[in-house]
Amino acid sequence: MKLYEFAANPSSRRVGIFLKELGVELATVQLDVRAGENLNEEYLAKSITGKVPMLELDDGTCISETIAICRYIAEKKGDLTLFGKTPVEAGLVEMWQRIVELDGLYAGFQAFRNLSGVYSDRERCVKAWGVESKLRVQEFLPKLDKQLSSHQFIAGDKLSVADITGFLFVGIVCLKALEIDALSDYPNITRWFEQVSQRPAFQ
Repeated sequence: MKLYEFAANPSSRRVGIFLKELGVELATVQLDVRAGENLNEEYLAKSITGKVPMLELDDGTCISETIAICRYIAEKKGDLTLFGKTPVEAGLVEMWQRIVELDGLYAGFQAFRNLSGVYSDRERCVKAWGVESKLRVQEFLPKLDKQLSSHQFIAGDKLSVADITGFLFVGIVCLKALEIDALSDYPNITRWFEQVSQRPAFQ
């Protein structure tokens, strides 16, 4: 079993943090996405999206998409802690994972890619959509801050996969890629971000 990834890629980092939290080590294959190594015929024959990360099992089965990979690893190890152990926990984790991913992380990806044109050699970049996506990120931050005002972690009082997604959203997308100061303006996000940043898996 081996994991294809690009170390600088936020999605690859999400899987990396998840694996560390579970204490799982996998053989990895680094693909330079910026150089287009994920677009060759050999990789595209395995990955329907041509993106990283992708997990290739020993029998040749390939699993793309970050959360699908994390779910497989968790099920394989028999440790669903980060996905919620009870039906209520699982429902809340799934809900907040999707909210943070769609309204935060993916909106941020769209903002950065369309504003920067970093992949203009392989995709259509629409500046107006980048501007709109950045506004959606900014509008999502107070909602996240409100949730964290009454909960230790994003989906409740236990660390979950939603926190891993949120950590990359705040740390990589907001602070670095889009230069949105999510920490100065939102005290509850700041408290949470500093707390999870201290965990070894997140460093």
